Amino acid sequence: MNREDVTDLIIEAKVRKGLKWQDVAAKVGLSKEWVTAGCLGQMTFTAEQAATVAEVFGLPDEAKLWLQEVPYKGSLPTSVPTDPLIYRFYELISVYGTTFKALIHEEFGDGIMSAIDFKMDLKREPNAAGDRVSIVMSGKFLPYKTY
Repeated sequence: MNREDVTDLIIEAKVRKGLKWQDVAAKVGLSKEWVTAGCLGQMTFTAEQAATVAEVFGLPDEAKLWLQEVPYKGSLPTSVPTDPLIYRFYELISVYGTTFKALIHEEFGDGIMSAIDFKMDLKREPNAAGDRVSIVMSGKFLPYKTY
């Protein structure tokens, strides 16, 4: 068994049991965004969190250990994503990436937005012309140091 096997078991159990990520997150006690990322193999769970995840999905004991291992981050199988939804985010960065960079540098200076000290909130925005996806991302600014 490896971490990818555990992710596959989680997805299979989620479908079989008809679970929602927000319900899993409520049992773990963290945001649906972070717990989903963890269940999909991108975050490290504590022993207590791993036990909860294993219970929710009916995972074997060995899976609890893999849920506590630091994963290899980055889950896309290709450098240019082929899934249409994920590709739209790739397109968004291709079009607006330089704008994000220019505006962040103008506002904060030379540095980056952390994906480690980070949080995200994804919500549905009802709209008469068709519901909208609202994603708010907040990451700590990390300035480059001189030495």
